[in-house]
Amino acid sequence: MKGDATRAELLRALADLGKLHPDWRLGQTLANLAMAAGRTDAGAVWDLEDGEALAAAQLLLERHRQ
Repeated sequence: MKGDATRAELLRALADLGKLHPDWRLGQTLANLAMAAGRTDAGAVWDLEDGEALAAAQLLLERHRQ
């Protein structure tokens, strides 16, 4: 059940990021999350775990609030 909660929270965070950055396509948003999570290799988005993506999304959202 933990994975479902993480995924739901990640989807909410993606929606929030979409509102803050309407010019970002979904693929760009996912790539930005991977980079914010410290993943820079070619398969970064593919290997990104939901928990990592959520932490990265929260980081980007917090940066925007400041």
